[in-house]
Amino acid sequence: MKAPVRTTVTAALPYANGPLHIGHIAGAYLPADIYVRNLRARGKEVLFICGSDEHGAAITLRALKEGTTPQAIVDKYHAIIDKAFADLGIAFDIYHRTSSELHRKTSQDFFLQLHANGAFTEQTEEQYYDTQAKQFLADRYITGTCPKCGNPGAYGDQCEKCGSALSPKELIDPKSTLTGTTPELRPTKHWYLPMERSQEWMTQWINTGLLDGAPQHDPAEWKPQVLGQCNSWLKEGLRPRAMTRDLDWGVPVPLPGADGKVLYVWLDAPIGYISATKQWAADHGTDWEKWWKADDTRLLHFIGKDNIVFHAIIFPILLKQHGEFILPQNVPANEFLNLEGQKLSTSRNWAVWAHEYLERWPGRQDELRYALATILPEFRDSEFTWKDFQDKNNNELVAIVGNFVQRVLVLTNKYYGGKVPGPAASNAAQGEQDTVLWAELAGIPAKVAAEIDKFRFRDALASAMNAARLGNKYLTDTEPWKLEKSDPDRVRTVLFNGLRITAALSVLLEPFMPFTAEKLRRMLGIGKLGWDEAFREGVIQPGAAVGKPEHLFKPITDAEIAAETDRLKANAPVAPPAEPAEPKAKEAKPLIAFDDFAKMDIRTGVIRAAERVPKADKLLKLAIDVGEAAPRTIISGIAQHFAPEQLPGQQVVVLCNLEPRKMRGVESQGMVLMTEDADGHLRFVQPTEAVPPGSEVR
Repeated sequence: MKAPVRTTVTAALPYANGPLHIGHIAGAYLPADIYVRNLRARGKEVLFICGSDEHGAAITLRALKEGTTPQAIVDKYHAIIDKAFADLGIAFDIYHRTSSELHRKTSQDFFLQLHANGAFTEQTEEQYYDTQAKQFLADRYITGTCPKCGNPGAYGDQCEKCGSALSPKELIDPKSTLTGTTPELRPTKHWYLPMERSQEWMTQWINTGLLDGAPQHDPAEWKPQVLGQCNSWLKEGLRPRAMTRDLDWGVPVPLPGADGKVLYVWLDAPIGYISATKQWAADHGTDWEKWWKADDTRLLHFIGKDNIVFHAIIFPILLKQHGEFILPQNVPANEFLNLEGQKLSTSRNWAVWAHEYLERWPGRQDELRYALATILPEFRDSEFTWKDFQDKNNNELVAIVGNFVQRVLVLTNKYYGGKVPGPAASNAAQGEQDTVLWAELAGIPAKVAAEIDKFRFRDALASAMNAARLGNKYLTDTEPWKLEKSDPDRVRTVLFNGLRITAALSVLLEPFMPFTAEKLRRMLGIGKLGWDEAFREGVIQPGAAVGKPEHLFKPITDAEIAAETDRLKANAPVAPPAEPAEPKAKEAKPLIAFDDFAKMDIRTGVIRAAERVPKADKLLKLAIDVGEAAPRTIISGIAQHFAPEQLPGQQVVVLCNLEPRKMRGVESQGMVLMTEDADGHLRFVQPTEAVPPGSEVR
C-alpha cells in the first residue's frame, strides 16, 4: 500500500423519494463535509462525491403512494435535496444522479465485467409474487415480522430496527406493500453474488487490513461499531445475494433473456459514486481513473450505520471481483440521531426537515451545523432537542465566538477608526502574558486536524472553539477598555492580538461553520487562508482597514423554540407517545432569615482552567477567577456533563464563603452554582451578559 497522495470521499447517496432531515445530515453529510473542508484547507488533493439514488423499490413505492411516475418522483426530490445540500454549505464537487445515461452505461459495463469474470451464479428459485398486482415483489415490496428481534415492520432485505440482513422468506407473516395481501412463491431466475466465496479474504481484510498479503488499511482506525457489525455478518457466514430484481424501474440487466429485470439497487447505487466521478472528470476535462484505481488513493465512505455492511462488505466484494478498483480504507459510519426523546420517523413526520429549517431560519445555516456538530452520533446514538439548539446558540455561539469578535471589532473601530493598530513593545509581565497566550493558541490547528483525521469531529470542534475561549479570557484579563487612557500602547497590542485570533478563527471554524468564516474574512478584509496560516504573522497588517462590526449570531428566544416544538408535534400525523406528567417542583426548604442569606458571598467568576481529577469519574478540578489575586480551586461533580476543554472562558456564579472541603486530596474553595432539570441535565447559572469576575450577586 503506497502512502496516499489523494483522497476520494463519498457520502451515502440519499434516496430521491423524500427530502432530507437532520438525521441524514448528522449521519453522513456534515461529517464528510467537515472532513473534506479540513483536507482542502491543508492543501490535500481530495474529491467529494455524492448524488441521488434514484432506483429501487423505495422510489416506486413513493410513486404509487403519490399517484405519479418514478421519474416524476426522482425529479422532484433530487431538486429539493440538491438545493438543501447547497444551502447548508455541503460542498460536493459533484452531486450526480443514478438515472443519468452515463450511470446506466457505467453500471451495465461493471455488471458485464463481473459476469465475464465469473462473479455470478444463475439460480432459479421461488420468489414472492403478488397475484393481485400481478408482479414479483422486490425485497422492499415485502414487510413482515423480523425473526431476530420481533419488529413487525421489517423489510424483505433488512430489519431497520436491529440492523439484521434478511431475505424475504425469513420474514414471519409476509405482506405485499402494494396490496396488503399475502404473496405466494413462484419460480424466477436471477444472477447471484456467491459471497461465501469471499468469506476467507473478507474476514482477513476486515480484521487485519491485509489483502493478498499486502496491507490495505489499518483496522485500528475503524470505528468499533463498524468492525462489530461486519464481524457479526462474517460470524454468521456470508451467503449468496441476488444482484438482480424483477422490476420495471432501474438499470436493465444487459444480458439476453433478462427482460423485465434490473440491477439490484445495492449493486447499482454504489456504482453511482464511480459514474459521478466520471461525470465530474468529463466536466473538468481530466482523468477519473486515478480516483478509483490508483493504489496511492485513499477511498473513504461516509454513511449511517444502516448502510455499513453494504459499503464494508458487499461493495468491496464487487470491487475486488471486478479487478480494477481499490477498496475502501475506511468506512466511518455514524450511529443514529434521535429527536426530542424519540426516534426520527419520516412516516410519522417526526423530523426536522432540512429544506423547511432553511426556509424558517434564513441565513442561519451555521447555527444548525454547529448544533449538530456538537452532538454527532459518532460512537452511539445521540439526540437533538430544540432547547439544546437554543442553548448552544445563546451560550456558545453568541456568548463565546460572537462576544469575542464583537468586542475586538467594536474597540478597533472606536479607538482607531477601523484601522488595525500597530502592536507596541510590552513590559516583562505583559510579554509573558502574551507569550503564554500564543503558546496555548499555536497548538490548536494541529490538534483540530488530528481529531478530524480520527473522525472525532465533536472533539475537533471543541478544540477549535478553545481559540475563541482563550481570546475571551485574554480580553477579560487585559481589560483594554480600562487602559485606553492609562496605557494606550498595551491597548494597541491587545487589540492587534485580538484581530490575529479573529483571523485564526476564520480558519479553525471554517470546516464547521463556513458561512461564519466568510463573514469573519469580510470583516477583516482578508482572503481565505490555508490551515497552516491560521496564526501566521503578517496576515493582519497594521494600518489595514477592517469592516464595521457585525453580530455573527443573534440570541434565539423561548418563543422561537416553542414555535418549533409546537410545529413538530402538530405535524406528526400519529401522536408521539404521551409525555410524562410535568414533574412537580421539589418542596420548598424551610424559611431562613434575611441575615442568614446576607452571609452568603456569591460572586460571578470565569473558569480559567479545567482538568479531570484522577481516579474520579464525576469530578473536575476548576481554576476560577472571582476577582481575587489568584484563581480559586473548586472541585465540581460535573465531569459527566462537560468536557474540560469546553470550560475555559465560561462565566459562572460561585458561592465563595462555603467552608473549604478536601476532595480526592484537593481542597475545594467554594461551589459553582448549577441548575438541574427533571432529566438530570446540568447547566451553569450565568449572567445574561459579560460582567467582570468578582461582581457580587445580590
